[in-house]
Amino acid sequence: MKEIWNKGKGILSYVIIIVVVLLIKEFIITPIRVNGASMDKTLQNKDIMLLDKISYRFTDIKRFDIVVIKLEDEFIIKRVIGLPGEEVSYKNNKLYINGEQVKEDFKHEDTNDFTFDGKIPNGYYFVMGDNRPVSLDSRVLGVIKEKDILGKTSLVIFPLNRIGNKK
Repeated sequence: MKEIWNKGKGILSYVIIIVVVLLIKEFIITPIRVNGASMDKTLQNKDIMLLDKISYRFTDIKRFDIVVIKLEDEFIIKRVIGLPGEEVSYKNNKLYINGEQVKEDFKHEDTNDFTFDGKIPNGYYFVMGDNRPVSLDSRVLGVIKEKDILGKTSLVIFPLNRIGNKK
């Protein structure tokens, strides 16, 4: 009987470890793979990153955060450019928010001139990829619902030669 009890305790500890790992993956942090070239030079196709699912429960989404968005059956990774209540435009490859130029502290490909029609509604965000000529983003998709933003990411964990924080 004691032998069965000892085996049961060993199995129980493995079950607890598995449950804890699954809970962490579901609610706190999980790996995600970059699919495509829309975030080149910052991120590269097939980079594996960690998705932080919990931060936005305690802090607001900020301009220039790199976020993971769920669109139907796929996930896309983009950069937040416009926040709720703002007007967004690009002129001569420069970002303007509510008519004021905003400095971008990250590298991106040239952005063709455009103006988002009206103000971004509450609960929505304007997102763009860093590789502007090929990025399918808010210029085509429209603004993104906050509930579709799964979390933020910036830490590449694979491949090893690219490991580190990408901003």
